[in-house]
Amino acid sequence: MRSRIHYTKPSITELEVGYATDAARNGWGEHCYDYIHRFEAMFREHLGVKHAIATSGCTGALHMGLAALGIGPGDEVILADSNWIASVSSVVHLGATPVFVDILPDSWCLDPALVEAAITPRTKAIIAVHLYGNLCELDRLLALGALHGIPVIEDAAEAIGSIWHGRRAGSMGTFGAFSFHGTKTLTTGEGGMFVTNDDVLYEAVLTLSNHGRARNQKQQFWPDVVGFKYKMSNVQAAIGCGQIERIDALCERKHAILDHYRSLLAPWADVIDLNPEPEGTVNGAWMPTAVFASRTGVTRERLQQAFAGDGIDARVFFHPLSSLPMFGSNQGAANASDIAARAINLPSYHDMTDEEQARVVDVIRKTLHG
Repeated sequence: MRSRIHYTKPSITELEVGYATDAARNGWGEHCYDYIHRFEAMFREHLGVKHAIATSGCTGALHMGLAALGIGPGDEVILADSNWIASVSSVVHLGATPVFVDILPDSWCLDPALVEAAITPRTKAIIAVHLYGNLCELDRLLALGALHGIPVIEDAAEAIGSIWHGRRAGSMGTFGAFSFHGTKTLTTGEGGMFVTNDDVLYEAVLTLSNHGRARNQKQQFWPDVVGFKYKMSNVQAAIGCGQIERIDALCERKHAILDHYRSLLAPWADVIDLNPEPEGTVNGAWMPTAVFASRTGVTRERLQQAFAGDGIDARVFFHPLSSLPMFGSNQGAANASDIAARAINLPSYHDMTDEEQARVVDVIRKTLHG
């Protein structure tokens, strides 16, 4: 029996193990934040931003950032219908109303024209999610935000390594949020990062991140506001330090896997779309995704069955958020529903071999011609 091909797994070396061991052995007392501060500084430098706060996950980073912007009941937040629920959960937890708009058929990201049409006097934020490493049309979205005085937030959970015309994903919005879940290109097991160039917003989130205790507060254990506890542990940050030291190699390997899929799937380029990479951009290639033309008749259910039959893990494209029961069980936006029904995420872990990628593509070939 052939070995199972997993859809993702982390790349962990002795560097990360050594740092984590040191943190577990020595990272206590006055040293309990050493690796956290180091990781934040390294991430700031990599991304080219002024401020970074390590968090328990991207969800926490989004929650604190939105809260610091004062978003709450009566407010509306615009985001794409094709997203994982983490992108919208903070909006709901704050009592605001999510407004779902459809995606573009080529990037699978937020449609700026529909964003503009959805803006009302109650719109208080736009969340631009860089889906699977693909990039939102940031120039248009940032221009809309500036015109209407609306913060544009980058959910870059899946987009470390993605670059928009010389600037890294997550560094351009009012704030950015990253995920370091075990499936991600850079991992700390669980974890995330809040980033911003806004000094005032940074201080507000820093206070919220520490149960509402401002760093200039002289009284011990005196919170100024009710905050959150979305902190990353020192041991997690130690793993992150090893990962960020290897970030270029990690991103390059993910991109090489996407490129190899492009080469292997070239014979079917007229009926299979892979993650786009418009001129002037770099796709971080977190999750190579194949979208099949409608005329092929290929569905996600057929793909799931075919991959499972060959011992290969494959993930479905995110279901439209508006189709979920907590949001009314609607059909979902047109492109969001249609693309999800004929797409699949492909395995892409760092040490994946050419032979394993060929196995994945052989299943696709059989599905197309079977």
